[in-house]
Amino acid sequence: MTTSRDHPRATRSRPPGRNRRHRSAATGLVAALVAAGSALSATPALAVNATHATVVSADPANWTPHALDGTVYRILQIGNRVYLAGSFTKVRNAGTTADLAMARLIAFDATTGRIDTAFRPVVNGTVKALAASADGRSLYIGGSFTSVNGVAAPRVARIDAATGARVAGFAPAALNNQVNDMRLVGGRLIVGGAFQTVAGVTRRGLAALDAATGTADGSVNLRLEGPRVTSSGVTAPVKVEALDVSADGGRLIFVGNFSSVAGQPRHQLAVAGLTATGATLSGWSTTRYQPQCARSMPTYLRGVDISPDGTWFVAVSTGAAFPGTLCDSASRFEFGTETAGKQPTWVNYTGGDTLLSVAITGTAVYVGGHQRWLDNPFGRNSAGAGAVSRPGIGAINPVTGRALAWNPTKDRGVGTGELYATDRGLFIGSDTTKVAGEYHGRVAFFPLP
Repeated sequence: MTTSRDHPRATRSRPPGRNRRHRSAATGLVAALVAAGSALSATPALAVNATHATVVSADPANWTPHALDGTVYRILQIGNRVYLAGSFTKVRNAGTTADLAMARLIAFDATTGRIDTAFRPVVNGTVKALAASADGRSLYIGGSFTSVNGVAAPRVARIDAATGARVAGFAPAALNNQVNDMRLVGGRLIVGGAFQTVAGVTRRGLAALDAATGTADGSVNLRLEGPRVTSSGVTAPVKVEALDVSADGGRLIFVGNFSSVAGQPRHQLAVAGLTATGATLSGWSTTRYQPQCARSMPTYLRGVDISPDGTWFVAVSTGAAFPGTLCDSASRFEFGTETAGKQPTWVNYTGGDTLLSVAITGTAVYVGGHQRWLDNPFGRNSAGAGAVSRPGIGAINPVTGRALAWNPTKDRGVGTGELYATDRGLFIGSDTTKVAGEYHGRVAFFPLP
């Protein structure tokens, strides 16, 4: 949901060295907050998952801070400054015992891990999405909150990246429900979530705001319709769970609870082309996410990430083990020609456990959730023939689709909901505190060797 590739047009809502999801080609996002805390330098903001030449270490760094409650949902790096967003209310520096009452959004040094106690935005609800401004001096945030620093902010806000103060002139259009993910693309902030209206106008699950003013931007109006209904009658509103934008800013992919986009059948996953003037549904489509998984889940896709070169992507899902479906799996698809009937290049099954997040670094496809196994197509809430133990996090060979040897292990909990690759390694965010047998409160960083 998901960054260290920097690119000129698209920036993520979700690390040191990556939205989301993990990205690293030069984006033109400039800004590094120096260690003193408030000065800015011309260092790119990290917006997309970085490309790595090798797999990261299985031994997490000791310097990362700890979130002491709640969940870390999103991680983003700008220069040498890393932001954690989530539902937590207390944090602590590594190697100390002093609890700090700092809720939902903090900043820390990407080298030392020290929390910046001067950065204290007051957000009255969970933060689930982050994106850096084009100059890196400010930060867009999205979530379920309705106010920031005591001023109304209906699920989206823009704050100073050094101080946490609200940015003057940004008055966001009101969204009537939460934001789950966001990307900055040129002058538009693309947001996905559970909202049904923007400024009182119907925009189900996906919309755009003017990046400078926050006003509604009608150029992204793909008309998501038809919330999926299970055979037992369970339904939920149209929503977008996660989205990603290619490094060149020209392609948008999103997953969620819908069965129609721009009047065309699209079950849970859709691809669109982005231009300066709007968004157009692509002819690329698959029917593989049309079947039902668990009777309690109208929609089961949870995360998506585009490869650094922009030619393929991986989607991850929940839903329980159902033979012949893509439930509880990670699946690679190629973009290629914009035609219907696309099939996955490979599928890696957990055998009945949820995957929530994915980050592609070139040499690996990292996946996170509350899975126990990978390489487990024959498992039914059990380890079938060929299954390998990969609790909480794992890595998949991008070519073969088989699990790599990387296996640091992690407490499972609800699951690892954030993976963010930077030019120095991989951040993870979750709701648990044990990684590789060590205490790491809801955030950990695996450096490159």
